[in-house]
Formats: sequence, C-alpha cells, structure tokens
Amino acid sequence: MSASIQTESPVTITESAAKQIKEIWANDAEKRGKPLRVFVESGGCSWMQYGMDFDEEREGDFAGQFHGVGVVIDRVSAEYMRGTVIDFVDALTGGGFKIKNPNAKQSCGCGKSFEA
Repeated sequence: MSASIQTESPVTITESAAKQIKEIWANDAEKRGKPLRVFVESGGCSWMQYGMDFDEEREGDFAGQFHGVGVVIDRVSAEYMRGTVIDFVDALTGGGFKIKNPNAKQSCGCGKSFEA
C-alpha cells in the first residue's frame, strides 16, 4: 500500500455486504479482487447521492479491509460519510446495499440520496 493511502477508513461494511461483494467478484472477472470505492456526488432528490464501484486505490484515498473486502473512499466523500456503515439486505422487496450515514440530516425514500 502506498504511503499516500490513509489506512483509517471512515466507512465500514458489514459481513453481509462483504459476502455480496465476494459473490459479485465470483461472477465478474473484471471486478474480482478490486476494492469497493464508495463516493458521494451531486444529484439525487436530496442534493447528494451515494455511488459505489470497483476501483483501484488512488493517492489520497482512505482505505480499509473488512471481512476480506477492501474499501476505498476519496477525501471529499469521506467528510460526508465519516462513520457510515454499508450493509446488504437480501429481500424480495427493499433489498440491496443499504447505507447508514450518521451525517445525513435527511435521506430520500430511495436510500440513495441525502442532505448533509
């Protein structure tokens, strides 16, 4: 790991989320083994929206390992997401990745956007 990578991740993932990520890796060779990048960007119905993708670590990122899965987040997104937990719920309705952000003043019903 590069000296420019911060090792204290402001975001954690649950065992359930890690299990789902490993399933994604098993079915997609291009994503396999890459850390989960978590970020925020402008948009959504509550001003900011969450994003996730599989990506390499970049200079200035915060990085962590949880249940065998790497997580990376850029410095700007980290300020909005400090203390956030990402879970995965396996349900017929309302299932998927769930983001619990203690910094969100208000969240949209879809769970993908928030107001900081």
